[in-house]
Amino acid sequence: MKVVGFSFIRNAVKFQYPIVEAVRSILPICDEVIVAVGKSEDNTRELVAAIDPKVKIIDTVWNENSRQDGRVLAEETDKAFQAIGPDADWCVYIQGDEVMHEDGHAEAMEAMKKWKDHSEVDGLLFNYIHFFGSYDYFGAEGHWFRHEIRIIKNDKSIWSYRDAQGFRKADNKKLQVKPLKAMIHHYGWVQDPRTMKAKFVVKDKIYNNKEGDEDNIVVEENLPFLLVKALHKFKGTHPKVMEDRVKNIEWKFEFDVSKNSYKLKDRFKAIVEKITGHRPFEYRNYKII
Repeated sequence: MKVVGFSFIRNAVKFQYPIVEAVRSILPICDEVIVAVGKSEDNTRELVAAIDPKVKIIDTVWNENSRQDGRVLAEETDKAFQAIGPDADWCVYIQGDEVMHEDGHAEAMEAMKKWKDHSEVDGLLFNYIHFFGSYDYFGAEGHWFRHEIRIIKNDKSIWSYRDAQGFRKADNKKLQVKPLKAMIHHYGWVQDPRTMKAKFVVKDKIYNNKEGDEDNIVVEENLPFLLVKALHKFKGTHPKVMEDRVKNIEWKFEFDVSKNSYKLKDRFKAIVEKITGHRPFEYRNYKII
């Protein structure tokens, strides 16, 4: 069984994305990893090239005409996926601000071996935790997605959906997946306040085709509290590849969880989930089989 990882990245240093940790987190279960590195304003390419000999780079230029709704992110994902050779059985996807916890490696490998020759299984579903502000807090509101596909069969009829959140296949069909207990840590919102604000300027460019200047930004002191209304204190363990980054954080972030404020619909969902074990109206870009 051959397993190839794939990812994409641009301006990782500028926006504090943990691309090195992201790639290292999947290396133990991959024979090689292909990273589409977009033309950057920093030393992102050198950073990726130095990770490991198993990492292969394809140089790309982001299509500025595909900004609307974040489509360019899916296009970059597809470039990396299409670069994977036909001899691979499974493909492990990781975004530049995500890290796979090593506790899930054995389970992922076992599942790939088990379902490799089952044509009805398109992929494997991971659990998510979304950190915000620092490595000590994670999102508690209903808009944070709880699951997503991060391992897929090497089927080139599969393509990255919308803004690269998940995948679809021929005729726009949802992928059929097997769920895992394995966890992905999402660190895309763990940045110092100025970088976080600059990220919003860039997101406006990518999603809404709005121009902005991230070099001249006034950061509101209460910015984090404008973005989230409820967080939980994290009591688990971070992936080992994140140890240095967690230890060397250069800013302080505190959030009073006793003042969490939930929308009415989130309260309703929480009540139903507590009673039934299922969260109503949850967006699912996949079919669990």
